[in-house]
Amino acid sequence: MGYASNYRRLKYAYKRVSTVGQNTVRQLAEVDIEFDYEFTDKLSAKDKDRPQLNILLDLAKEGDEIHVHSLDRLARNVKDLIEIVTQLNDKGVLIVFHKENLRCEPESMGSMGRLILTILGAVAEFEREIINERIREGVAIAKKEGKFKGRTADMRLKSEIKSRLKEEQKVATIAKELKTSETTVYRVRKELLAESSVEV
Repeated sequence: MGYASNYRRLKYAYKRVSTVGQNTVRQLAEVDIEFDYEFTDKLSAKDKDRPQLNILLDLAKEGDEIHVHSLDRLARNVKDLIEIVTQLNDKGVLIVFHKENLRCEPESMGSMGRLILTILGAVAEFEREIINERIREGVAIAKKEGKFKGRTADMRLKSEIKSRLKEEQKVATIAKELKTSETTVYRVRKELLAESSVEV
């Protein structure tokens, strides 16, 4: 794979948070690299159709580098993660995930590299599901025992509401399924938007 002699290799940063009220200040903060361009999406990564990501996928050329804070900033599931990385590698683009210390090299990725990427992506997806499942179980137990008035139960409810809001569920649906008021859900949504330094 050769590089065009008149093309300067560019370094891109890709960042993502789930809501407009959040910021990306902590992503790649400790990376000592001067990026040529940064792309930031402020919406869920539940699918690949993200405006800034789409621009980056079109713009990146052979020899370029894309730096991402962690796997879950680029994709929320293994299928999308593999597809995006493969698309970029096929163009000759290097992708670096700094939290996992993983370099996806275009010419040396191979089957073993894709296996490692698949395993790490699956672990991240599994951990997220486990956390959500524990929250749901905690809410169900607290509700059954009538302990929603306590601070711990209240925090569990808030966590569950936030989790569902991040997945872009409707307020009415969340309130109905958790047997709480829409006012409570709106209040938690306001808190979530205010947590601008928290990335999800």
